[in-house]
Amino acid sequence: MSGRSKRESRGSTRGKRESESRSSSARIKRERDRERETETPTSRSSPVRVKREVEPASAREAPAPVIPAVRVKREREADEDSEPEREVRAKNGRVDSEDQRSRHCPYLDTINRSVLDFDFEKLCSISLSHINAYACLVCGKYFQGRGLKSHAYIHSVQFSHHVFLNLHTLKFYCLPDNYEIIDSSLEDITYVLKPTFTKQQIANLEKQVKFSRAYDGTTYLPGIVGLNNIKANDYANAVLQALSNVPPLRNYFLEEDNYKNIKRPPGDIMFLLVQRFGELMRKLWNPRNFKAHVSPHEMLQAVVLCSKKTFQITKQGDGVDFLSWFLNALHSALGGTKKKKKTIVTDVFQGSMRIFTKKLPHPDLPAEEKEQLLHNDEYQETMVESTFMYLTLDLPTAPLYKDEKEQLIIPQVPLFNILAKFNGITEKEYKTYKENFLKRFQLTKLPPYLIFCIKRFTKNNFFVEKNPTIVNFPITGQANGMNCKTSR
Repeated sequence: MSGRSKRESRGSTRGKRESESRSSSARIKRERDRERETETPTSRSSPVRVKREVEPASAREAPAPVIPAVRVKREREADEDSEPEREVRAKNGRVDSEDQRSRHCPYLDTINRSVLDFDFEKLCSISLSHINAYACLVCGKYFQGRGLKSHAYIHSVQFSHHVFLNLHTLKFYCLPDNYEIIDSSLEDITYVLKPTFTKQQIANLEKQVKFSRAYDGTTYLPGIVGLNNIKANDYANAVLQALSNVPPLRNYFLEEDNYKNIKRPPGDIMFLLVQRFGELMRKLWNPRNFKAHVSPHEMLQAVVLCSKKTFQITKQGDGVDFLSWFLNALHSALGGTKKKKKTIVTDVFQGSMRIFTKKLPHPDLPAEEKEQLLHNDEYQETMVESTFMYLTLDLPTAPLYKDEKEQLIIPQVPLFNILAKFNGITEKEYKTYKENFLKRFQLTKLPPYLIFCIKRFTKNNFFVEKNPTIVNFPITGQANGMNCKTSR
Protein backbone atom coordinates (compact mmCIF):
# COMPACT_ATOMS: atom_id res chain seq x y z
CA MET A 1 0.00 0.00 0.00
CA SER A 2 2.83 2.37 0.76
CA GLY A 3 4.39 1.91 -2.77
CA ARG A 4 1.03 2.39 -4.44
CA SER A 5 0.35 5.65 -2.56
CA LYS A 6 3.75 6.96 -3.55
CA ARG A 7 3.09 6.25 -7.25
CA GLU A 8 -0.28 8.04 -7.04
CA SER A 9 1.31 11.10 -5.38
CA ARG A 10 3.95 11.25 -8.12
CA GLY A 11 1.35 11.06 -10.84
CA SER A 12 -0.68 13.84 -9.24
CA THR A 13 2.36 16.19 -9.04
CA ARG A 14 3.25 15.42 -12.69
CA GLY A 15 -0.27 16.25 -13.76
CA LYS A 16 -0.18 19.53 -11.85
CA ARG A 17 3.06 20.52 -13.61
CA GLU A 18 1.66 19.70 -17.04
CA SER A 19 -1.47 21.71 -16.37
CA GLU A 20 0.59 24.69 -15.14
CA SER A 21 2.82 24.58 -18.25
CA ARG A 22 -0.27 24.43 -20.50
CA SER A 23 -1.83 27.40 -18.73
CA SER A 24 1.44 29.43 -18.92
CA SER A 25 1.86 28.69 -22.65
CA ALA A 26 -1.75 29.67 -23.26
CA ARG A 27 -1.20 32.90 -21.33
CA ILE A 28 1.94 33.75 -23.37
CA LYS A 29 0.04 33.04 -26.60
CA ARG A 30 -2.80 35.35 -25.53
CA GLU A 31 -0.30 38.12 -24.71
CA ARG A 32 1.33 37.79 -28.12
CA ASP A 33 -2.04 37.95 -29.87
CA ARG A 34 -2.92 41.03 -27.85
CA GLU A 35 0.39 42.68 -28.85
CA ARG A 36 -0.24 41.96 -32.53
CA GLU A 37 -3.72 43.46 -32.34
CA THR A 38 -2.51 46.63 -30.60
CA GLU A 39 0.57 47.04 -32.91
CA THR A 40 0.40 50.07 -35.26
CA PRO A 41 2.41 50.78 -38.47
CA THR A 42 4.67 53.18 -36.61
CA SER A 43 5.37 50.64 -33.88
CA ARG A 44 6.35 48.02 -36.49
CA SER A 45 9.17 50.24 -37.72
CA SER A 46 10.48 50.64 -34.13
CA PRO A 47 10.54 47.25 -32.39
CA VAL A 48 12.61 48.67 -29.55
CA ARG A 49 9.62 50.74 -28.32
CA VAL A 50 7.29 47.71 -28.17
CA LYS A 51 9.92 45.72 -26.37
CA ARG A 52 10.22 48.41 -23.71
CA GLU A 53 6.45 48.29 -23.07
CA VAL A 54 6.44 44.52 -22.58
CA GLU A 55 9.72 43.85 -20.83
CA PRO A 56 10.15 44.50 -17.12
CA ALA A 57 12.06 47.50 -15.80
CA SER A 58 15.24 45.54 -15.12
CA ALA A 59 15.49 44.39 -18.75
CA ARG A 60 14.29 47.76 -20.05
CA GLU A 61 17.25 49.70 -18.64
CA ALA A 62 20.03 47.46 -19.98
CA PRO A 63 20.12 48.09 -23.76
CA ALA A 64 19.22 51.79 -23.53
CA PRO A 65 22.75 53.31 -23.32
CA VAL A 66 24.33 50.90 -25.89
CA ILE A 67 22.61 52.09 -29.07
CA PRO A 68 23.27 55.83 -28.73
CA ALA A 69 26.91 55.15 -27.72
CA VAL A 70 27.57 53.26 -30.97
CA ARG A 71 25.75 55.93 -32.93
CA VAL A 72 27.77 58.73 -31.33
CA LYS A 73 31.01 56.85 -31.95
CA ARG A 74 30.20 56.38 -35.63
CA GLU A 75 29.24 60.01 -35.99
CA ARG A 76 32.52 61.04 -34.36
CA GLU A 77 34.53 58.84 -36.71
CA ALA A 78 32.66 60.25 -39.69
CA ASP A 79 33.42 63.76 -38.51
CA GLU A 80 37.10 62.97 -38.14
CA ASP A 81 37.34 61.33 -41.58
CA SER A 82 35.47 64.04 -43.47
CA GLU A 83 37.69 67.03 -44.11
CA PRO A 84 34.93 69.34 -45.45
CA GLU A 85 33.00 69.05 -42.19
CA ARG A 86 36.16 69.83 -40.26
CA GLU A 87 36.65 72.96 -42.35
CA VAL A 88 33.05 74.05 -41.70
CA ARG A 89 33.56 73.63 -37.96
CA ALA A 90 36.75 75.64 -38.16
CA LYS A 91 34.97 78.45 -40.00
CA ASN A 92 32.22 78.55 -37.39
CA GLY A 93 34.83 78.87 -34.64
CA ARG A 94 34.34 75.38 -33.23
CA VAL A 95 37.82 73.90 -33.26
CA ASP A 96 38.27 70.64 -31.40
CA SER A 97 41.27 69.60 -29.34
CA GLU A 98 42.81 67.63 -32.20
CA ASP A 99 42.87 70.71 -34.44
CA GLN A 100 44.51 72.68 -31.65
CA ARG A 101 47.25 70.06 -31.38
CA SER A 102 47.71 70.02 -35.15
CA ARG A 103 48.29 73.76 -35.27
CA HIS A 104 50.33 74.04 -32.08
CA CYS A 105 52.73 71.09 -32.15
CA PRO A 106 55.40 71.55 -29.45
CA TYR A 107 58.06 69.55 -31.34
CA LEU A 108 58.58 71.72 -34.43
CA ASP A 109 61.79 73.16 -32.99
CA THR A 110 63.37 69.66 -33.05
CA ILE A 111 63.40 69.58 -36.88
CA ASN A 112 66.96 69.54 -38.23
CA ARG A 113 66.95 70.80 -41.83
CA SER A 114 70.70 70.33 -42.24
CA VAL A 115 70.37 66.51 -42.25
CA LEU A 116 67.37 66.31 -44.60
CA ASP A 117 68.23 64.72 -47.94
CA PHE A 118 65.40 63.63 -50.22
CA ASP A 119 67.60 62.64 -53.19
CA PHE A 120 67.85 58.99 -52.20
CA GLU A 121 65.39 56.22 -52.93
CA LYS A 122 62.23 56.39 -50.81
CA LEU A 123 62.75 53.12 -48.92
CA CYS A 124 62.38 52.21 -45.26
CA SER A 125 65.84 51.91 -43.72
CA ILE A 126 64.78 48.76 -41.85
CA SER A 127 62.27 46.85 -43.98
CA LEU A 128 63.52 48.23 -47.35
CA SER A 129 59.90 48.71 -48.42
CA HIS A 130 58.73 51.71 -50.42
CA ILE A 131 55.11 51.36 -49.25
CA ASN A 132 53.92 54.05 -46.81
CA ALA A 133 57.39 55.49 -46.20
CA TYR A 134 57.96 58.34 -43.74
CA ALA A 135 60.99 60.58 -43.22
CA CYS A 136 62.07 61.46 -39.70
CA LEU A 137 62.69 65.21 -39.77
CA VAL A 138 65.02 65.03 -36.76
CA CYS A 139 67.61 62.53 -38.03
CA GLY A 140 66.68 62.32 -41.74
CA LYS A 141 66.15 58.53 -41.89
CA TYR A 142 63.28 56.78 -43.64
CA PHE A 143 60.86 54.47 -41.83
CA GLN A 144 57.69 52.61 -42.74
CA GLY A 145 54.20 53.00 -41.31
CA ARG A 146 52.59 55.01 -38.55
CA GLY A 147 50.82 52.30 -36.50
CA LEU A 148 51.63 51.04 -33.02
CA LYS A 149 53.99 48.31 -34.25
CA SER A 150 55.47 50.19 -37.23
CA HIS A 151 59.13 51.11 -37.56
CA ALA A 152 58.38 54.85 -37.48
CA TYR A 153 56.37 54.52 -34.26
CA ILE A 154 59.10 52.47 -32.54
CA HIS A 155 61.74 54.96 -33.68
CA SER A 156 59.75 57.88 -32.27
CA VAL A 157 59.39 56.18 -28.86
CA GLN A 158 62.94 54.90 -28.67
CA PHE A 159 64.76 58.10 -29.72
CA SER A 160 62.13 60.77 -28.91
CA HIS A 161 61.95 61.90 -32.54
CA HIS A 162 58.41 63.10 -33.02
CA VAL A 163 58.00 64.88 -36.38
CA PHE A 164 57.61 62.73 -39.52
CA LEU A 165 56.79 63.48 -43.16
CA ASN A 166 54.87 61.13 -45.45
CA LEU A 167 57.03 60.98 -48.59
CA HIS A 168 54.03 60.36 -50.88
CA THR A 169 51.17 62.47 -49.48
CA LEU A 170 53.51 65.27 -48.24
CA LYS A 171 51.66 65.42 -44.90
CA PHE A 172 53.36 65.92 -41.53
CA TYR A 173 52.57 63.82 -38.45
CA CYS A 174 53.54 63.81 -34.80
CA LEU A 175 54.36 60.39 -33.35
CA PRO A 176 53.61 58.60 -31.08
CA ASP A 177 50.59 60.90 -30.51
CA ASN A 178 49.62 60.23 -34.15
CA TYR A 179 48.03 63.50 -35.22
CA GLU A 180 48.58 65.55 -38.35
CA ILE A 181 50.66 68.71 -38.08
CA ILE A 182 49.38 71.77 -39.94
CA ASP A 183 51.91 74.59 -40.03
CA SER A 184 52.92 76.97 -42.82
CA SER A 185 56.55 77.04 -41.64
CA LEU A 186 57.01 73.50 -42.99
CA GLU A 187 56.28 74.49 -46.58
CA ASP A 188 59.99 74.83 -47.44
CA ILE A 189 60.52 71.14 -46.60
CA THR A 190 57.75 69.96 -48.92
CA TYR A 191 59.13 72.19 -51.69
CA VAL A 192 62.57 70.62 -51.38
CA LEU A 193 61.00 67.15 -51.52
CA LYS A 194 58.81 67.98 -54.52
CA PRO A 195 59.70 71.27 -56.24
CA THR A 196 57.13 72.72 -58.63
CA PHE A 197 57.38 75.39 -61.31
CA THR A 198 54.69 77.57 -62.83
CA LYS A 199 54.73 78.60 -66.48
CA GLN A 200 55.68 82.12 -65.48
CA GLN A 201 58.65 80.90 -63.43
CA ILE A 202 59.83 78.72 -66.32
CA ALA A 203 59.60 81.65 -68.73
CA ASN A 204 61.69 83.83 -66.38
CA LEU A 205 64.54 81.34 -65.97
CA GLU A 206 66.50 82.86 -68.85
CA LYS A 207 65.56 86.48 -68.06
CA GLN A 208 66.19 86.61 -64.31
CA VAL A 209 69.49 84.97 -63.43
CA LYS A 210 70.26 85.33 -59.73
CA PHE A 211 72.17 83.34 -57.13
CA SER A 212 70.40 81.37 -54.42
CA ARG A 213 71.56 80.66 -50.89
CA ALA A 214 71.46 77.15 -49.46
CA TYR A 215 70.60 76.30 -45.84
CA ASP A 216 74.30 76.01 -44.91
CA GLY A 217 75.02 79.49 -46.29
CA THR A 218 76.68 78.53 -49.59
CA THR A 219 75.52 80.31 -52.73
CA TYR A 220 74.72 78.53 -55.99
CA LEU A 221 73.21 79.27 -59.36
CA PRO A 222 70.09 77.17 -60.09
CA GLY A 223 70.80 74.76 -62.92
CA ILE A 224 74.57 75.03 -62.43
CA VAL A 225 74.96 72.70 -59.45
CA GLY A 226 77.12 69.65 -58.93
CA LEU A 227 75.98 66.06 -59.22
CA ASN A 228 77.44 63.66 -56.66
CA ASN A 229 79.72 60.93 -57.96
CA ILE A 230 78.41 57.90 -56.06
CA LYS A 231 81.22 55.64 -57.26
CA ALA A 232 81.88 55.56 -61.00
CA ASN A 233 78.94 57.39 -62.54
CA ASP A 234 80.76 60.55 -63.64
CA TYR A 235 80.23 59.66 -67.33
CA ALA A 236 76.44 59.75 -66.77
CA ASN A 237 76.63 62.93 -64.67
CA ALA A 238 78.29 64.82 -67.55
CA VAL A 239 75.50 63.82 -69.95
CA LEU A 240 72.69 64.63 -67.48
CA GLN A 241 74.12 68.05 -66.66
CA ALA A 242 74.51 68.90 -70.35
CA LEU A 243 70.92 67.89 -71.13
CA SER A 244 69.59 69.86 -68.15
CA ASN A 245 70.85 73.08 -69.74
CA VAL A 246 69.04 72.67 -73.07
CA PRO A 247 66.15 75.17 -72.66
CA PRO A 248 63.35 73.39 -74.61
CA LEU A 249 64.11 70.03 -72.98
CA ARG A 250 64.45 71.66 -69.56
CA ASN A 251 61.18 73.59 -69.87
CA TYR A 252 59.33 70.44 -70.93
CA PHE A 253 60.45 68.37 -67.92
CA LEU A 254 60.13 71.19 -65.36
CA GLU A 255 56.36 71.03 -65.80
CA GLU A 256 55.12 67.56 -64.83
CA ASP A 257 51.76 68.01 -66.56
CA ASN A 258 53.50 67.74 -69.94
CA TYR A 259 54.17 64.01 -69.56
CA LYS A 260 52.28 62.59 -66.56
CA ASN A 261 49.20 61.65 -68.63
CA ILE A 262 51.10 59.70 -71.29
CA LYS A 263 49.59 56.23 -71.54
CA ARG A 264 51.98 53.30 -71.46
CA PRO A 265 51.28 49.56 -71.65
CA PRO A 266 50.87 47.81 -68.27
CA GLY A 267 54.11 46.56 -66.77
CA ASP A 268 56.25 49.01 -68.77
CA ILE A 269 59.24 50.10 -66.68
CA MET A 270 60.66 52.54 -69.24
CA PHE A 271 58.34 55.35 -68.14
CA LEU A 272 60.20 55.31 -64.81
CA LEU A 273 63.10 56.87 -66.74
CA VAL A 274 60.89 59.84 -67.70
CA GLN A 275 59.66 60.36 -64.15
CA ARG A 276 63.12 60.22 -62.59
CA PHE A 277 64.60 62.55 -65.22
CA GLY A 278 61.83 65.07 -64.57
CA GLU A 279 62.44 64.91 -60.81
CA LEU A 280 66.18 65.38 -61.31
CA MET A 281 65.59 68.35 -63.62
CA ARG A 282 63.38 70.08 -61.05
CA LYS A 283 65.91 69.48 -58.28
CA LEU A 284 68.75 70.89 -60.37
CA TRP A 285 66.78 74.08 -61.04
CA ASN A 286 65.30 74.40 -57.54
CA PRO A 287 66.13 77.89 -56.17
CA ARG A 288 65.27 76.82 -52.58
CA ASN A 289 67.54 73.80 -52.07
CA PHE A 290 68.94 73.03 -48.63
CA LYS A 291 72.34 72.25 -50.20
CA ALA A 292 74.28 73.35 -53.27
CA HIS A 293 74.57 69.89 -54.83
CA VAL A 294 72.21 67.10 -55.93
CA SER A 295 72.60 63.34 -55.71
CA PRO A 296 71.31 61.54 -58.87
CA HIS A 297 70.75 58.32 -56.93
CA GLU A 298 67.14 57.68 -57.98
CA MET A 299 67.88 58.65 -61.59
CA LEU A 300 70.81 56.24 -61.83
CA GLN A 301 68.80 53.46 -60.21
CA ALA A 302 66.25 53.88 -63.00
CA VAL A 303 69.06 53.83 -65.59
CA VAL A 304 70.43 50.57 -64.22
CA LEU A 305 66.96 49.01 -64.19
CA CYS A 306 65.83 50.20 -67.64
CA SER A 307 69.15 49.44 -69.37
CA LYS A 308 69.23 45.96 -67.81
CA LYS A 309 72.56 46.75 -66.11
CA THR A 310 74.26 47.87 -69.31
CA PHE A 311 75.11 51.14 -67.54
CA GLN A 312 75.94 50.84 -63.86
CA ILE A 313 76.85 53.08 -60.95
CA THR A 314 79.84 51.03 -59.85
CA LYS A 315 81.44 50.61 -63.28
CA GLN A 316 82.80 53.17 -65.72
CA GLY A 317 80.94 53.53 -69.00
CA ASP A 318 81.25 55.40 -72.26
CA GLY A 319 79.52 58.77 -72.29
CA VAL A 320 78.63 58.63 -76.00
CA ASP A 321 77.06 55.18 -75.65
CA PHE A 322 75.07 56.39 -72.64
CA LEU A 323 73.92 59.52 -74.49
CA SER A 324 72.76 57.50 -77.50
CA TRP A 325 70.87 54.98 -75.36
CA PHE A 326 69.36 57.61 -73.07
CA LEU A 327 67.97 59.82 -75.85
CA ASN A 328 66.44 56.88 -77.70
CA ALA A 329 65.03 55.36 -74.48
CA LEU A 330 63.57 58.73 -73.47
CA HIS A 331 61.99 59.16 -76.91
CA SER A 332 60.46 55.68 -76.77
CA ALA A 333 59.17 56.11 -73.20
CA LEU A 334 57.43 59.35 -74.18
CA GLY A 335 55.48 57.43 -76.81
CA GLY A 336 57.59 58.28 -79.85
CA THR A 337 58.31 56.03 -82.82
CA LYS A 338 61.06 55.90 -85.43
CA LYS A 339 59.19 57.69 -88.22
CA LYS A 340 55.66 58.86 -87.46
CA LYS A 341 55.26 60.03 -83.86
CA LYS A 342 57.67 62.70 -82.62
CA THR A 343 58.49 63.81 -79.08
CA ILE A 344 60.35 66.65 -77.44
CA VAL A 345 63.59 64.67 -77.86
CA THR A 346 63.31 64.47 -81.65
CA ASP A 347 62.07 68.07 -81.90
CA VAL A 348 65.21 69.31 -80.15
CA PHE A 349 68.00 66.97 -81.27
CA GLN A 350 67.01 65.06 -84.41
CA GLY A 351 68.45 66.03 -87.80
CA SER A 352 68.73 64.26 -91.14
CA MET A 353 71.50 63.50 -93.65
CA ARG A 354 72.23 61.65 -96.87
CA ILE A 355 74.77 58.84 -96.69
CA PHE A 356 76.53 57.94 -99.96
CA THR A 357 78.15 54.49 -99.85
CA LYS A 358 80.44 52.92 -102.43
CA LYS A 359 81.89 49.44 -102.16
CA LEU A 360 85.61 49.07 -102.91
CA PRO A 361 87.26 46.00 -104.45
CA HIS A 362 89.79 44.07 -102.43
CA PRO A 363 93.19 45.84 -102.51
CA ASP A 364 95.09 42.62 -103.32
CA LEU A 365 93.28 42.13 -106.63
CA PRO A 366 94.99 43.06 -109.93
CA ALA A 367 94.26 46.47 -111.42
CA GLU A 368 92.37 45.08 -114.43
CA GLU A 369 90.08 43.02 -112.25
CA LYS A 370 89.43 46.05 -110.03
CA GLU A 371 88.33 48.08 -113.06
CA GLN A 372 85.96 45.34 -114.17
CA LEU A 373 84.44 45.10 -110.71
CA LEU A 374 83.87 48.85 -110.53
CA HIS A 375 81.45 48.58 -113.49
CA ASN A 376 79.23 46.10 -111.64
CA ASP A 377 76.05 47.29 -109.89
CA GLU A 378 77.37 46.02 -106.58
CA TYR A 379 80.19 48.56 -106.64
CA GLN A 380 78.07 51.55 -107.68
CA GLU A 381 77.40 54.37 -105.26
CA THR A 382 74.15 54.18 -103.29
CA MET A 383 72.35 56.89 -101.33
CA VAL A 384 70.33 56.45 -98.12
CA GLU A 385 68.37 59.03 -96.12
CA SER A 386 69.03 58.74 -92.39
CA THR A 387 68.30 60.63 -89.17
CA PHE A 388 70.74 61.38 -86.37
CA MET A 389 70.73 62.59 -82.78
CA TYR A 390 74.40 63.62 -82.68
CA LEU A 391 77.39 63.87 -85.00
CA THR A 392 80.62 61.98 -84.39
CA LEU A 393 83.71 64.00 -85.33
CA ASP A 394 87.12 62.44 -86.04
CA LEU A 395 90.35 64.07 -84.93
CA PRO A 396 93.56 64.03 -86.99
CA THR A 397 96.16 61.58 -85.77
CA ALA A 398 98.48 62.85 -83.06
CA PRO A 399 102.24 63.19 -83.83
CA LEU A 400 104.40 60.22 -82.88
CA TYR A 401 107.76 61.97 -82.50
CA LYS A 402 108.98 64.78 -80.32
CA ASP A 403 110.06 68.18 -81.64
CA GLU A 404 113.46 69.88 -81.42
CA LYS A 405 113.04 70.68 -77.72
CA GLU A 406 112.33 67.05 -76.87
CA GLN A 407 108.70 67.82 -76.21
CA LEU A 408 105.55 66.50 -77.78
CA ILE A 409 103.59 69.16 -79.56
CA ILE A 410 99.86 69.06 -78.78
CA PRO A 411 98.19 69.89 -82.10
CA GLN A 412 95.23 72.23 -82.39
CA VAL A 413 92.50 72.04 -85.00
CA PRO A 414 89.58 74.39 -85.69
CA LEU A 415 86.08 72.98 -85.33
CA PHE A 416 85.22 73.75 -88.95
CA ASN A 417 88.08 71.53 -90.18
CA ILE A 418 86.69 68.41 -88.56
CA LEU A 419 83.14 69.39 -89.58
CA ALA A 420 84.24 69.01 -93.21
CA LYS A 421 83.38 65.33 -92.87
CA PHE A 422 79.71 66.26 -93.41
CA ASN A 423 80.05 68.64 -96.37
CA GLY A 424 78.99 65.97 -98.89
CA ILE A 425 82.36 65.99 -100.71
CA THR A 426 84.91 64.58 -98.27
CA GLU A 427 85.13 60.81 -98.52
CA LYS A 428 86.35 58.45 -95.85
CA GLU A 429 87.18 54.77 -96.05
CA TYR A 430 85.58 52.35 -93.60
CA LYS A 431 86.99 48.88 -93.24
CA THR A 432 85.20 45.78 -92.05
CA TYR A 433 86.35 42.20 -91.60
CA LYS A 434 85.61 41.25 -95.20
CA GLU A 435 84.82 44.38 -97.20
CA ASN A 436 85.86 48.02 -97.58
CA PHE A 437 83.50 50.95 -98.16
CA LEU A 438 83.94 54.57 -99.16
CA LYS A 439 81.40 56.89 -97.55
CA ARG A 440 80.55 60.56 -97.67
CA PHE A 441 77.91 62.43 -95.66
CA GLN A 442 75.70 65.37 -96.58
CA LEU A 443 73.59 67.16 -93.98
CA THR A 444 70.07 67.96 -95.17
CA LYS A 445 68.44 69.21 -91.95
CA LEU A 446 70.04 70.53 -88.79
CA PRO A 447 68.25 70.28 -85.42
CA PRO A 448 67.76 73.31 -83.15
CA TYR A 449 70.49 71.94 -80.87
CA LEU A 450 73.36 70.06 -82.45
CA ILE A 451 75.41 67.62 -80.37
CA PHE A 452 79.03 66.93 -81.33
CA CYS A 453 80.81 63.82 -80.05
CA ILE A 454 84.54 64.10 -80.62
CA LYS A 455 86.12 60.68 -80.83
CA ARG A 456 89.34 60.81 -78.80
CA PHE A 457 89.89 57.19 -77.83
CA THR A 458 91.10 54.48 -80.20
CA LYS A 459 91.54 50.86 -79.22
CA ASN A 460 94.21 48.60 -80.71
CA ASN A 461 95.43 45.14 -79.87
CA PHE A 462 97.40 46.30 -76.86
CA PHE A 463 95.78 49.28 -75.13
CA VAL A 464 93.37 52.21 -75.44
CA GLU A 465 95.01 55.40 -76.69
CA LYS A 466 93.75 58.95 -76.18
CA ASN A 467 94.20 61.69 -78.75
CA PRO A 468 95.10 64.96 -76.95
CA THR A 469 94.35 67.24 -79.92
CA ILE A 470 92.76 70.55 -78.88
CA VAL A 471 89.62 71.60 -80.75
CA ASN A 472 89.18 75.37 -81.09
CA PHE A 473 85.53 76.41 -80.87
CA PRO A 474 84.45 79.76 -82.34
CA ILE A 475 83.41 82.10 -79.55
CA THR A 476 82.80 85.48 -81.19
CA GLY A 477 81.94 86.53 -84.70
CA GLN A 478 81.84 83.17 -86.43
CA ALA A 479 79.77 81.60 -83.62
CA ASN A 480 76.84 83.89 -84.40
CA GLY A 481 76.87 82.84 -88.03
CA MET A 482 77.00 79.20 -87.02
CA ASN A 483 74.05 79.58 -84.68
CA CYS A 484 72.01 81.19 -87.42
CA LYS A 485 72.82 78.35 -89.75
CA THR A 486 71.88 75.81 -87.11
CA SER A 487 68.56 77.49 -86.44
CA ARG A 488 67.66 77.30 -90.10
